[in-house]
Formats: sequence, C-alpha cells, structure tokens
Amino acid sequence: MNIFITSTNLLSFKILILFILIKNILTLENGLARTPPMGWMSWTIFYCEINCFKYPTGCINEQLYKDMADKLVQDGYRDAGYVSVHIDDCWESRDRDTNGRLVANQTRFPSGIKSLAEYMHVRGLKFAIYSDIGDKTCAGFPGTMDHLETDAQTFAEWGSDYLKLDACNIEFERMPNEYIKMGNSLLKTNRPIVYSCSWPAYLYENHKALVYPLIGEHCNLWRNYNDIDRSWKSILSIIHYYVKNQELLRSAQRPGAWNDPDMIVAGNPEITPSQAQVQLSVWAIWSAPLIMSNDLRTISNENKKILLNKNVIAVDQDPLGIFGRMVYKEASLYVFVKEMMPAIPKKELYSYAIAVVNYGTKPCKFSKSLFSLGLTYLGGYSVEDLWSEQQLGYMTPIDEYSVMVNHTSVSMIKATLKMDLNDLELDKML
Repeated sequence: MNIFITSTNLLSFKILILFILIKNILTLENGLARTPPMGWMSWTIFYCEINCFKYPTGCINEQLYKDMADKLVQDGYRDAGYVSVHIDDCWESRDRDTNGRLVANQTRFPSGIKSLAEYMHVRGLKFAIYSDIGDKTCAGFPGTMDHLETDAQTFAEWGSDYLKLDACNIEFERMPNEYIKMGNSLLKTNRPIVYSCSWPAYLYENHKALVYPLIGEHCNLWRNYNDIDRSWKSILSIIHYYVKNQELLRSAQRPGAWNDPDMIVAGNPEITPSQAQVQLSVWAIWSAPLIMSNDLRTISNENKKILLNKNVIAVDQDPLGIFGRMVYKEASLYVFVKEMMPAIPKKELYSYAIAVVNYGTKPCKFSKSLFSLGLTYLGGYSVEDLWSEQQLGYMTPIDEYSVMVNHTSVSMIKATLKMDLNDLELDKML
C-alpha cells in the first residue's frame, strides 16, 4: 500500500475536530447489509495479475469473474448465502475517457462492466466494484479523488451493488472527509450500494486514533487491520489483533455496520482444513463478512464442505449481529462466546455459539462449566457440535464443556435455549 501521511500532534487534534463536525452532517442510513455480506473476491488469490497471455485462467479479466459466478451458482455457494462477486484492483484502463469517466480495460473486459454486472444479476448474484479514495488505486490505476460524484453515478449506472473503496495515495488529513463525501454521493444515486471502507486500516497502520462509532455511521463495513494473505500466520495475526481490541471493535458494530477482518482464505492449498475451520468459526463468532478469495474451480470437496457448513454460516448471519468476545484464555487456547438467537434480549436470555481455538503446536484439553463462560440460564441448553453436526444433548450451567482440541484447530458448539411455553410466548410478543 502506498500511503502519504503527515503526522503531528496538531494534525491529530484537527482530525478529531473534523470527525466531530462530520458527525453532524449526514450519516449513511442506507438500510443495507443488515447481515454480514457474503461472496467471492479476487484479490488474495489472483491479486493484480494482468498478463492474460501467460496466465489465461488466472488473470483479472471478465471471464475470471464469470467463471466464479458460475461456480457460485453450480456448487451451491449462492444458495448458502455467498451472493456477491467482487472485482478488486486492476480492472480499469490507465486513463479516464474524454468525459472524465472511469472505463474498464477494453482488452480484458471487452464487454464492459455494465454487461458483467448484468451477467451476475441474471444468475441471482450481486456485483461488487473496487476503487480508491486517492488519486490512484494501490496498483496505480485511476482513483476517485476529485471525481466522487461522477464515479458514484458511474458505478450506479453500471448496476453495482457494492463498492469497496481503498485508501492508497491520499494525504491522511483528507481521508475522513473524502470517505464521507463518497458515502453521500452513493446515497444521491438512489441505487442501493453497500459501502465498504478501508479508512480505519490506514488509521491503524499510521498509529492514529480510531473513532469507530463515527466510522460506523458512514460505512456499512470497514477494514481495520493488515491485509490477509494465504497463510495460517496471517489468519492468526488478525485473530490476535481482534482479541486485543475486542471491546473497541464490539462497541462499533451493529446490523448494517460491520468490522471486516478481511477475506476468507479457506480453500487455498496453503491453509489446512482444520485451519480453514478455525477461520470460519472465529469470523462467524465476530459476525464478520464471509467473502472468499480462492479458486472455486479447483477447490477440494473437503474445503467446499467447510465453506458450505450451514450451521457455522447461521452463526455468522445471526440477525442480532453481535460481535462475540474471547472470554477465556489458557496456554494456546482462546475461548470465544457469541450471544445469538433464539433469545429474549429484554430478559437477557440468549442462545450462544462457543468456539474453542487451539492456535498452538500441540493438542490441548479444555474443560469449563457453561456458567463460567457466561451461560447462566437455569432452564438449560440444547447443545450441538457445529462441525460434526452431532447433537450433544441437554446441558445446564453447571455442566462442563470438555473437549480435546488438536493444534491449529477448533471445536465449535451452539447452545440453544431450552425455553418453556411461557418464554416462547413472551419471545413472540417482544
């Protein structure tokens, strides 16, 4: 990422004042992304490969996105919730047209972006476009700086359903205002476009104060840490960062405003199946976007089954949209707990998803009572192992959840409230 930052105490103070002033201008109330977005994105598997002569099936061109759209439909991903196809950087021509509008590279996208969006829509999919708030994208293609309204209108006319807006090549002091202006420009198009920001990731990289509640008022989702790559080390670094900052991240999140820990790299050969389960489990606990970056044409059946696990997806897509927390740590174990439906929030009664992650190099045993993890309902819980899809029976708060977890692996259960008829009737009224 190419970032040009000016850093002084005075600048930090000015930025804070700018955030406060902006808060009273206009917020992004577009009613979109009420559950975390799901789909497929090209970046972490294909990056900016534009040599289609050398890599005809692995370069950034319209056929790549059509191939992935077809696999989403044919292999059941769309029906499982993965409904958006995301173009990332390097789709553009090097220059705007004579009217100052963005245009796709005509060699690699001969049919144009509008045609590609229509290809997605007729298959029951959504189309996501990429741009950058700076004067150039991270790969050096035209950015949106000084063209916000024109580009927003162009994206809308093409039929875009989602915009990922990166933050390379812009001075830091311009970033907050420019991101918010683009959000307003998208609203003015009258087309529903989910707005994904990279704003906080660049604040983090440059050690600036993160004002998440304000960011959450202007973006549907936001990146806030380093780019993921196809490695266990990268997955784990994100988990550690999110654990360290979980109270701040949790406070900003709500339906329509999501923390984005970056793409799902499960399904790539560099990631073992057990590590893939860890990533899916923890992302689901966080109610994070599930946007895959892998080659759906070559993925193994084992990884496909992991990515299509309906129980884990249901945890991620739970309508409460709660950011689950790490509640217990021992040796190389993290224990995450997430409140979810069915629930009676006004009585503070919830069902729960629990994920026990062993990020170490040796197997570890975990054993704790449900009560010690925050599950206190005396009526008890019906418990299911979400990865084996086995029913584990009825448990009360004093019962222990005991499991041996292999290295770089996870055990994940859901404990569903055993509500009586009176509670069920109250739940309906609430």
